[in-house]
Amino acid sequence: QVQVVESGGGLVQPGGSLRLSCTASGSIFSALVKGWYRQAPGQQREVVAVIAGAGIIKYVDAVKGRFNIYRDNAKNTLYHQMDSVKPGDTAVYYCKFDSNWGQGTQVTVSS
Repeated sequence: QVQVVESGGGLVQPGGSLRLSCTASGSIFSALVKGWYRQAPGQQREVVAVIAGAGIIKYVDAVKGRFNIYRDNAKNTLYHQMDSVKPGDTAVYYCKFDSNWGQGTQVTVSS
């Protein structure tokens, strides 16, 4: 059974916004480390943003000030708010709870 489900990807223009969501079953959502990763064509998968423990948040330098990771514990959902997107943000985005990955969702930034 699918336990981690992502949604919210799509096509967005440069400078626009997009919000990704990732819902997981309770036992998976309780993971110590939750995060968003991305993989661009021909590139290795890289971390974008991570929430660890009681709320320590880290972002990769390329998205600082533009992206925001947050969670809704009542909904078992992890969010990824992407603002001021750039063509370089085009990638498949994955959520991760400890060792459990989402299926990935395509984000394309293009005019």
